[in-house]
Amino acid sequence: MALDFTAIDFETANGFRGSPCSVGLSKVRGGVVVEEASWLMRPPENHDHFEFHNTRIHGIRAEDVAGRPRFGELFPEIGAFIGGDVLAAHNAAFDLGVIRSGLEVSGLAGPAYDYVCTVMLSRRCYSLVSNSLPYAAEEAGVPLVNHHDAAEDARACAGILVDIARRNNANSIAELYLSLGLNLPQQPAFDPAQGLSKATLSALAAKTGSAAEGALERAVGGPSGWSAWPEEGPNPLPNPAAEPGHPLFGQTVVFTGDLAITRPEAKSRAADMGARPESRVTARTTVLIVGDGFVAGDLRAGRLTGKAKRVLELHAKGQQIEVVSEGEFLQMVGGA
Repeated sequence: MALDFTAIDFETANGFRGSPCSVGLSKVRGGVVVEEASWLMRPPENHDHFEFHNTRIHGIRAEDVAGRPRFGELFPEIGAFIGGDVLAAHNAAFDLGVIRSGLEVSGLAGPAYDYVCTVMLSRRCYSLVSNSLPYAAEEAGVPLVNHHDAAEDARACAGILVDIARRNNANSIAELYLSLGLNLPQQPAFDPAQGLSKATLSALAAKTGSAAEGALERAVGGPSGWSAWPEEGPNPLPNPAAEPGHPLFGQTVVFTGDLAITRPEAKSRAADMGARPESRVTARTTVLIVGDGFVAGDLRAGRLTGKAKRVLELHAKGQQIEVVSEGEFLQMVGGA
Protein backbone atom coordinates (compact mmCIF):
# COMPACT_ATOMS: atom_id res chain seq x y z
CA MET A 1 0.00 0.00 0.00
CA ALA A 2 1.12 3.56 -0.70
CA LEU A 3 0.55 6.90 0.98
CA ASP A 4 -2.30 8.03 -1.29
CA PHE A 5 -4.93 10.66 -0.45
CA THR A 6 -6.38 14.02 -1.50
CA ALA A 7 -5.99 17.10 0.69
CA ILE A 8 -8.77 19.68 0.56
CA ASP A 9 -9.35 23.20 1.86
CA PHE A 10 -12.43 25.44 1.56
CA GLU A 11 -12.92 29.15 2.13
CA THR A 12 -16.45 30.39 2.84
CA ALA A 13 -18.31 33.60 2.07
CA ASN A 14 -19.95 33.95 5.48
CA GLY A 15 -20.39 32.31 8.86
CA PHE A 16 -22.46 29.43 7.48
CA ARG A 17 -20.18 26.59 6.51
CA GLY A 18 -22.41 25.79 3.51
CA SER A 19 -21.25 28.97 1.74
CA PRO A 20 -18.05 27.84 -0.06
CA CYS A 21 -16.51 30.44 -2.36
CA SER A 22 -13.21 28.67 -3.13
CA VAL A 23 -11.63 25.25 -2.83
CA GLY A 24 -8.13 23.88 -3.23
CA LEU A 25 -7.17 20.23 -3.69
CA SER A 26 -3.82 18.40 -3.72
CA LYS A 27 -3.70 14.78 -4.86
CA VAL A 28 -0.92 12.71 -3.28
CA ARG A 29 0.44 9.45 -4.61
CA GLY A 30 3.19 7.62 -2.76
CA GLY A 31 3.71 10.60 -0.47
CA VAL A 32 4.22 13.07 -3.35
CA VAL A 33 1.82 15.74 -4.65
CA VAL A 34 1.15 14.73 -8.25
CA GLU A 35 -1.81 16.94 -9.20
CA GLU A 36 -3.53 20.05 -7.92
CA ALA A 37 -6.79 21.86 -8.67
CA SER A 38 -8.56 24.93 -7.36
CA TRP A 39 -11.76 26.78 -8.15
CA LEU A 40 -13.51 30.00 -7.27
CA MET A 41 -17.27 29.55 -7.08
CA ARG A 42 -20.50 31.22 -6.12
CA PRO A 43 -21.90 29.83 -2.89
CA PRO A 44 -25.32 28.13 -3.01
CA GLU A 45 -28.28 30.39 -3.75
CA ASN A 46 -29.62 32.30 -0.72
CA HIS A 47 -26.32 31.67 1.10
CA ASP A 48 -24.10 33.73 -1.18
CA HIS A 49 -23.70 36.97 0.77
CA PHE A 50 -20.12 37.89 1.68
CA GLU A 51 -19.42 38.99 5.24
CA PHE A 52 -16.65 41.44 6.08
CA HIS A 53 -14.97 39.06 8.52
CA ASN A 54 -14.61 36.31 5.91
CA THR A 55 -13.45 38.64 3.15
CA ARG A 56 -10.90 40.17 5.51
CA ILE A 57 -9.44 36.69 6.05
CA HIS A 58 -9.28 35.34 2.49
CA GLY A 59 -9.69 38.44 0.34
CA ILE A 60 -12.43 37.01 -1.89
CA ARG A 61 -15.33 39.35 -2.70
CA ALA A 62 -18.72 38.85 -4.31
CA GLU A 63 -17.52 40.44 -7.54
CA ASP A 64 -14.63 37.95 -7.72
CA VAL A 65 -17.06 35.05 -8.10
CA ALA A 66 -19.77 36.79 -10.13
CA GLY A 67 -20.64 34.62 -13.12
CA ARG A 68 -18.81 31.58 -11.71
CA PRO A 69 -20.64 28.26 -11.35
CA ARG A 70 -22.35 27.71 -8.03
CA PHE A 71 -20.97 25.11 -5.65
CA GLY A 72 -23.66 22.58 -6.56
CA GLU A 73 -22.87 22.95 -10.26
CA LEU A 74 -19.15 22.59 -9.66
CA PHE A 75 -19.23 19.71 -7.21
CA PRO A 76 -19.25 16.98 -9.91
CA GLU A 77 -15.78 18.22 -10.96
CA ILE A 78 -14.61 18.44 -7.36
CA GLY A 79 -15.96 14.96 -6.65
CA ALA A 80 -14.34 13.55 -9.78
CA PHE A 81 -10.96 14.95 -8.71
CA ILE A 82 -11.32 13.35 -5.27
CA GLY A 83 -12.55 10.03 -6.66
CA GLY A 84 -12.37 7.30 -4.04
CA ASP A 85 -9.50 8.88 -2.10
CA VAL A 86 -9.29 9.41 1.62
CA LEU A 87 -9.77 13.14 2.21
CA ALA A 88 -7.29 15.04 4.38
CA ALA A 89 -8.13 18.45 5.84
CA HIS A 90 -6.74 20.67 8.57
CA ASN A 91 -9.79 20.81 10.85
CA ALA A 92 -11.74 18.23 8.87
CA ALA A 93 -14.91 18.89 10.90
CA PHE A 94 -15.13 22.18 9.02
CA ASP A 95 -14.18 21.12 5.48
CA LEU A 96 -16.29 17.95 5.50
CA GLY A 97 -19.09 20.06 6.94
CA VAL A 98 -18.74 22.49 4.03
CA ILE A 99 -19.32 19.64 1.60
CA ARG A 100 -22.33 18.36 3.49
CA SER A 101 -24.05 21.69 4.18
CA GLY A 102 -23.21 23.08 0.74
CA LEU A 103 -24.76 20.07 -0.98
CA GLU A 104 -27.75 20.01 1.37
CA VAL A 105 -28.78 23.60 0.70
CA SER A 106 -28.20 22.90 -3.00
CA GLY A 107 -30.67 20.01 -2.74
CA LEU A 108 -28.02 17.45 -3.67
CA ALA A 109 -27.00 14.14 -2.16
CA GLY A 110 -23.42 13.49 -1.11
CA PRO A 111 -21.11 10.46 -1.12
CA ALA A 112 -19.39 8.91 1.89
CA TYR A 113 -15.82 9.95 2.57
CA ASP A 114 -13.16 8.42 4.76
CA TYR A 115 -11.14 11.33 6.08
CA VAL A 116 -8.09 12.40 8.06
CA CYS A 117 -7.91 15.50 10.26
CA THR A 118 -4.36 16.86 10.40
CA VAL A 119 -5.26 19.01 13.42
CA MET A 120 -5.99 15.81 15.34
CA LEU A 121 -2.81 14.16 14.06
CA SER A 122 -0.59 17.16 14.78
CA ARG A 123 -1.89 17.14 18.37
CA ARG A 124 -0.75 13.56 18.72
CA CYS A 125 2.51 13.78 16.81
CA TYR A 126 3.81 17.32 17.36
CA SER A 127 4.28 19.37 20.53
CA LEU A 128 2.97 22.80 19.52
CA VAL A 129 1.34 25.57 21.51
CA SER A 130 -1.00 26.04 18.54
CA ASN A 131 -1.91 23.42 15.95
CA SER A 132 -3.24 26.02 13.51
CA LEU A 133 -2.09 25.46 9.94
CA PRO A 134 0.86 27.92 9.97
CA TYR A 135 2.37 26.35 13.10
CA ALA A 136 1.85 22.76 11.94
CA ALA A 137 3.19 23.57 8.46
CA GLU A 138 6.30 25.14 9.98
CA GLU A 139 6.86 22.05 12.12
CA ALA A 140 6.49 19.85 9.03
CA GLY A 141 8.92 21.97 7.04
CA VAL A 142 6.22 22.92 4.53
CA PRO A 143 6.24 26.42 2.98
CA LEU A 144 3.06 28.42 3.69
CA VAL A 145 3.20 32.00 2.46
CA ASN A 146 -0.41 32.84 1.59
CA HIS A 147 -2.44 31.31 4.42
CA HIS A 148 -6.17 31.19 3.50
CA ASP A 149 -5.40 30.74 -0.17
CA ALA A 150 -7.30 27.46 -0.58
CA ALA A 151 -4.80 25.89 -2.99
CA GLU A 152 -1.82 26.71 -0.78
CA ASP A 153 -3.58 25.59 2.39
CA ALA A 154 -4.48 22.24 0.78
CA ARG A 155 -0.85 21.79 -0.28
CA ALA A 156 0.33 22.57 3.26
CA CYS A 157 -2.17 20.09 4.71
CA ALA A 158 -0.82 17.42 2.35
CA GLY A 159 2.74 18.16 3.46
CA ILE A 160 1.80 17.90 7.14
CA LEU A 161 0.19 14.48 6.63
CA VAL A 162 3.19 13.23 4.64
CA ASP A 163 5.54 14.42 7.41
CA ILE A 164 3.47 12.80 10.17
CA ALA A 165 3.38 9.50 8.23
CA ARG A 166 7.17 9.68 7.77
CA ARG A 167 7.74 10.30 11.48
CA ASN A 168 5.64 7.22 12.28
CA ASN A 169 7.31 5.03 9.62
CA ALA A 170 3.93 4.57 7.92
CA ASN A 171 3.69 3.89 4.21
CA SER A 172 -0.09 4.38 3.97
CA ILE A 173 -2.98 6.03 5.78
CA ALA A 174 -4.04 2.61 7.08
CA GLU A 175 -0.55 1.95 8.51
CA LEU A 176 -0.47 5.41 10.11
CA TYR A 177 -3.79 4.95 11.87
CA LEU A 178 -2.84 1.45 12.95
CA SER A 179 0.44 2.73 14.43
CA LEU A 180 -1.44 5.43 16.36
CA GLY A 181 -4.18 3.07 17.56
CA LEU A 182 -6.89 5.07 15.78
CA ASN A 183 -9.84 4.20 13.58
CA LEU A 184 -10.18 6.06 10.30
CA PRO A 185 -13.29 8.30 10.61
CA GLN A 186 -15.94 8.50 7.90
CA GLN A 187 -18.56 11.03 6.89
CA PRO A 188 -21.45 8.84 5.72
CA ALA A 189 -23.33 9.32 2.48
CA PHE A 190 -26.43 11.48 2.81
CA ASP A 191 -29.52 12.57 0.95
CA PRO A 192 -31.15 15.89 1.97
CA ALA A 193 -34.54 14.32 1.23
CA GLN A 194 -33.95 12.13 4.29
CA GLY A 195 -33.36 15.08 6.62
CA LEU A 196 -30.86 17.93 6.96
CA SER A 197 -27.93 18.11 9.33
CA LYS A 198 -28.09 20.23 12.49
CA ALA A 199 -25.77 22.92 11.08
CA THR A 200 -27.86 23.30 7.94
CA LEU A 201 -31.14 23.39 9.87
CA SER A 202 -29.75 26.09 12.16
CA ALA A 203 -28.70 28.22 9.19
CA LEU A 204 -32.07 27.88 7.54
CA ALA A 205 -33.87 28.72 10.79
CA ALA A 206 -31.73 31.85 11.18
CA LYS A 207 -33.03 33.14 7.85
CA THR A 208 -36.51 33.51 9.36
CA GLY A 209 -35.19 36.42 11.42
CA SER A 210 -36.27 35.43 14.90
CA ALA A 211 -33.43 32.99 15.38
CA ALA A 212 -30.96 35.52 13.99
CA GLU A 213 -32.24 38.21 16.37
CA GLY A 214 -31.98 35.85 19.30
CA ALA A 215 -28.44 34.90 18.33
CA LEU A 216 -27.51 38.56 18.03
CA GLU A 217 -28.89 39.35 21.49
CA ARG A 218 -26.98 36.41 22.93
CA ALA A 219 -23.83 37.50 21.13
CA VAL A 220 -23.94 41.07 22.44
CA GLY A 221 -25.10 40.23 25.94
CA GLY A 222 -28.75 41.22 25.45
CA PRO A 223 -30.46 44.09 23.67
CA SER A 224 -28.37 46.72 25.42
CA GLY A 225 -25.03 45.60 23.94
CA TRP A 226 -21.83 43.88 25.13
CA SER A 227 -21.72 42.89 28.77
CA ALA A 228 -18.95 44.51 30.75
CA TRP A 229 -17.48 41.22 31.95
CA PRO A 230 -17.87 37.74 30.44
CA GLU A 231 -20.27 35.60 32.46
CA GLU A 232 -18.74 32.12 32.83
CA GLY A 233 -22.00 30.29 33.53
CA PRO A 234 -22.20 26.57 34.37
CA ASN A 235 -19.82 23.93 33.05
CA PRO A 236 -21.98 21.31 31.27
CA LEU A 237 -20.92 17.69 31.14
CA PRO A 238 -19.52 16.26 27.88
CA ASN A 239 -22.04 14.72 25.52
CA PRO A 240 -21.47 10.93 25.84
CA ALA A 241 -22.91 10.38 22.34
CA ALA A 242 -20.50 12.82 20.63
CA GLU A 243 -18.37 11.68 17.69
CA PRO A 244 -15.03 10.38 19.06
CA GLY A 245 -13.27 11.58 15.91
CA HIS A 246 -14.17 15.22 16.51
CA PRO A 247 -11.16 17.46 17.35
CA LEU A 248 -12.78 18.61 20.61
CA PHE A 249 -13.83 15.16 21.83
CA GLY A 250 -12.19 14.31 25.15
CA GLN A 251 -10.56 17.74 25.49
CA THR A 252 -10.78 19.94 28.59
CA VAL A 253 -11.42 23.45 27.31
CA VAL A 254 -11.25 26.91 28.88
CA PHE A 255 -12.42 30.16 27.26
CA THR A 256 -10.79 33.58 27.61
CA GLY A 257 -11.38 37.06 26.19
CA ASP A 258 -14.52 38.53 24.64
CA LEU A 259 -16.28 36.02 22.39
CA ALA A 260 -18.83 36.69 19.65
CA ILE A 261 -21.12 34.32 21.56
CA THR A 262 -21.72 34.13 25.30
CA ARG A 263 -19.49 31.93 27.44
CA PRO A 264 -22.42 29.66 28.44
CA GLU A 265 -23.31 29.11 24.77
CA ALA A 266 -19.66 28.46 23.87
CA LYS A 267 -19.40 25.95 26.72
CA SER A 268 -22.61 24.25 25.61
CA ARG A 269 -21.34 23.92 22.03
CA ALA A 270 -18.04 22.49 23.24
CA ALA A 271 -19.80 19.99 25.53
CA ASP A 272 -22.04 18.91 22.63
CA MET A 273 -18.86 17.83 20.81
CA GLY A 274 -17.64 15.78 23.74
CA ALA A 275 -15.40 18.38 25.43
CA ARG A 276 -15.34 19.18 29.15
CA PRO A 277 -15.60 22.97 29.68
CA GLU A 278 -13.96 24.50 32.74
CA SER A 279 -13.63 28.07 34.00
CA ARG A 280 -9.91 28.38 34.70
CA VAL A 281 -6.62 27.00 33.45
CA THR A 282 -5.48 24.02 35.53
CA ALA A 283 -3.37 20.90 35.16
CA ARG A 284 -6.38 19.32 33.41
CA THR A 285 -6.62 21.96 30.68
CA THR A 286 -5.82 20.78 27.15
CA VAL A 287 -7.33 23.56 24.99
CA LEU A 288 -7.62 27.31 25.56
CA ILE A 289 -10.03 29.12 23.21
CA VAL A 290 -9.27 32.84 22.84
CA GLY A 291 -11.65 35.60 21.72
CA ASP A 292 -10.92 39.30 21.05
CA GLY A 293 -10.04 38.59 17.42
CA PHE A 294 -7.03 36.47 18.43
CA VAL A 295 -5.13 34.66 15.69
CA ALA A 296 -2.27 32.20 16.09
CA GLY A 297 0.30 34.84 15.17
CA ASP A 298 -0.55 36.69 18.37
CA LEU A 299 1.32 33.99 20.29
CA ARG A 300 4.54 35.38 18.84
CA ALA A 301 3.43 39.01 19.04
CA GLY A 302 2.56 38.73 22.75
CA ARG A 303 -1.04 40.03 22.46
CA LEU A 304 -2.38 37.61 25.05
CA THR A 305 -4.83 37.44 27.94
CA GLY A 306 -3.75 36.40 31.41
CA LYS A 307 -5.09 32.89 30.84
CA ALA A 308 -3.17 32.62 27.56
CA LYS A 309 0.06 33.69 29.25
CA ARG A 310 -0.55 31.06 31.93
CA VAL A 311 -0.98 28.47 29.16
CA LEU A 312 2.37 29.43 27.63
CA GLU A 313 4.01 29.04 31.05
CA LEU A 314 2.50 25.58 31.52
CA HIS A 315 3.36 24.57 27.96
CA ALA A 316 7.00 25.51 28.60
CA LYS A 317 6.89 23.16 31.62
CA GLY A 318 5.67 20.27 29.48
CA GLN A 319 1.88 20.45 29.86
CA GLN A 320 0.30 19.88 26.47
CA ILE A 321 -2.16 22.77 26.07
CA GLU A 322 -3.26 24.03 22.68
CA VAL A 323 -4.28 27.65 22.01
CA VAL A 324 -7.18 27.99 19.55
CA SER A 325 -8.81 31.12 18.14
CA GLU A 326 -12.55 31.60 18.49
CA GLY A 327 -12.84 31.44 14.70
CA GLU A 328 -11.20 28.01 14.65
CA PHE A 329 -13.48 26.90 17.48
CA LEU A 330 -16.60 28.03 15.61
CA GLN A 331 -15.40 26.13 12.56
CA MET A 332 -15.01 23.01 14.71
CA VAL A 333 -18.54 23.27 16.11
CA GLY A 334 -20.09 24.22 12.76
CA GLY A 335 -21.42 27.58 13.92
CA ALA A 336 -21.45 31.12 12.59
